Amino acid sequence: MDYTEPYPVGTVVVNTHTFFLHLVQEGGKAMRYGVGLGRQGFEWSGEGRIQWKQAWPKWTPPAEMIARQPELEQWSADNGGMPPGLDNPLGARALYIFQNGVDTLYRIHGSPEYWTIGKAVSSGCVRLMNQDIIDLYNRVPSGSRLIVV
Repeated sequence: MDYTEPYPVGTVVVNTHTFFLHLVQEGGKAMRYGVGLGRQGFEWSGEGRIQWKQAWPKWTPPAEMIARQPELEQWSADNGGMPPGLDNPLGARALYIFQNGVDTLYRIHGSPEYWTIGKAVSSGCVRLMNQDIIDLYNRVPSGSRLIVV
């Protein structure tokens, strides 16, 4: 699609108002993907880096999430996390977001819950349909700049 925002090629831009993620391309173009975002109280914005990528990631909910949803304790880090697979909340791929070299615990990831795309429902992560995160994963190198507006 045409894209005129002033970001360098290779930048990943998440627009929290339109529920789209854009990967800036050459020639005033961008790849556009629909996303699900953080629900009220879990929104965030700012800049970061895609520091690490993982195909078929293991999921380990953070302690804060387990405190809100005790049934997730079975997937805690102490219990080894949830194995990869289609039912895993991180889906087929995950891009790990860091700020100033520190893991934010936020991810850009696939989701088996395709009906959440275009909605504010997550605990702060950016969700894509699994086929979209696979495509994005193949296009975005580690170290890529991320901007969430």
